[in-house]
Amino acid sequence: MEINHYIEAINLLKTGELEEIIVKREDFMTFREAWMQTENRIEIVGEAGLNGQIIYRFVKLTN
Repeated sequence: MEINHYIEAINLLKTGELEEIIVKREDFMTFREAWMQTENRIEIVGEAGLNGQIIYRFVKLTN
């Protein structure tokens, strides 16, 4: 996957248009690069799955 795909997916996740992003092990570094460019990245939480797959969801933090 390309970094632009993940940047767009992260934005959709933050707006609620996507419920989750599933990242395969081989795509993790590309996703990470997009994630590092995201504001409020602490609200994008990953859950480890099988075979190195990670499921990311948006969790709104309250003050």
